[in-house]
Amino acid sequence: MNIAIAGGTGFIGQHLTRALTARGDMVYILTRSPEKYQNTNNITFIGWLKEGNQPEKQLPKLDGIINLAGDSLFGYWTKAKKDKIYQSRINATYAIIDLIEKLPTKPDVLINASAVGYFGISETNTFTEQSTAIGDDFLAEVTKAWEETALQAQSYGVRTVIARLGIVLGSKGSLPMITLPFHLFIGGRLGSGKQWVSWIHIQDVVRLFLYALDHPSIDRALNLTAPTPVQNKELAQTIATTLHRPNWFAIPSFLLRTLLGEMSMLIISGQKVIPEKARQFGYQFQYETITEALAEIYD
Repeated sequence: MNIAIAGGTGFIGQHLTRALTARGDMVYILTRSPEKYQNTNNITFIGWLKEGNQPEKQLPKLDGIINLAGDSLFGYWTKAKKDKIYQSRINATYAIIDLIEKLPTKPDVLINASAVGYFGISETNTFTEQSTAIGDDFLAEVTKAWEETALQAQSYGVRTVIARLGIVLGSKGSLPMITLPFHLFIGGRLGSGKQWVSWIHIQDVVRLFLYALDHPSIDRALNLTAPTPVQNKELAQTIATTLHRPNWFAIPSFLLRTLLGEMSMLIISGQKVIPEKARQFGYQFQYETITEALAEIYD
């Protein structure tokens, strides 16, 4: 397959690129700065999102496009930061739609990243791809606009998969920040500890992207979460057990809000999301429990 990836130099993108090239696919990474990277036999860096760039003239016939582009959620959420989070996702996705329009032969599929924050916050509800609830907070607003933009690809006859990612666990990403207090012997639950954490191991993220590429019947929303979400207090205890560290210090919600501002919602709020569609299509998770996932990462 010929696969273009926007955001291919990030945490998920690097893992995905390795998996695609390992199975013999050709990967074309869309980047603002292709000159920073060295092409290889099966990875080509293509200029994108800068005036004068014409990726449609450099790309071969594509089987699929994967869009992972977007500014990090981490950082104090000033108005400028929130604007960057929002605009980076929407602008990049509009650029993908524009690219699809200009390609003489349309790709078979667009897989566009999103997030489980789409559903909003709840300690009692369980969400699947069939759930109609949409949150009313900032992250829900971002993901709703992000998904609506990506779904415009359908008007060009492109199968569109919306990959709603949970908290991705791996040696990079958010996990090192989550586990840092435990390494320093000051770990514990955050806030009430009752908030749900819908997580997924990075290897299952990659395998599910490949699964969606290879299964033409999968379209629209696809939850990329493990089948066993956990509450924060269980996550804290499992981290402590895995790292052989104490689980003593509970950080109250008000302190987290004071320190982190609105961004604190990422860790003191959550939602219980189940990957119903992945199971329906026969996907077998490599890491079904948080214990298995953390044991592999910290083995």
